[in-house]
Amino acid sequence: MRFGPPRGVAAHHRAFAGRTRPARPCFAARMIRKRHDTDLDACVALLAAVHTHSGYPHRWPDDPARWLTPDGLTDAWVAEADGAVVGHAALCGNEVSRLCVAPAARGTGLGGRLLRAAETRAAARGVRPVLTVKATDTAAIGLYERRGWIRRATEREDWGHGGTVTVHRYEAPAGRPAH
Repeated sequence: MRFGPPRGVAAHHRAFAGRTRPARPCFAARMIRKRHDTDLDACVALLAAVHTHSGYPHRWPDDPARWLTPDGLTDAWVAEADGAVVGHAALCGNEVSRLCVAPAARGTGLGGRLLRAAETRAAARGVRPVLTVKATDTAAIGLYERRGWIRRATEREDWGHGGTVTVHRYEAPAGRPAH
C-alpha cells in the first residue's frame, strides 16, 4: 500500500517548486452596485484591511463609517465578490473619493469598474470628475493613468498632526462616453 501523493505528483511539485504564484481567491461572482446603509459595517472592515495593507487612508479616522459617508456625498458604490464587499468608491459633487479595493481582490479589475461607476454618474450630472491621490500611492496612480486621467497638479498639503503630504490632482479625460 502506497501513502503520499499519487505517482508523478510529487515529482511535478518538485519540478515547479518556487515557480508558482501564490494562490489568489477566485472572485467569480463580481458586481458593482450602489452602497446601502446596511453595507457600512462591511465597508469599515474593508477599509481596516486596506489601511493595514497599504496605509489608506493616511490617518485612521475616528469614525470610519462617517469618513466613508462624507458631507456632500452624491453616490457611493461597493464591489461585491461572492457575497462579500471587496471594494468601495464615493462621489462627492465632482470629486471621486474613498476608492479602495481589498488587498486580495486587487488586480481583478474591480478598482477600474468602481472608478467607471463614479465617472458615469458624474457624466450623467454634467460634471467632469476629479480626484486627489498621495504621490506615493503608485498602484492607484497607475490605475488612473491607464484609464486616461490627466495629472493637473502636484502639491504639498498639510494633513494635520504635523503631516505634510505630496498629492497629485487628476481630472478625468474630456468627452469620455459613459460605459
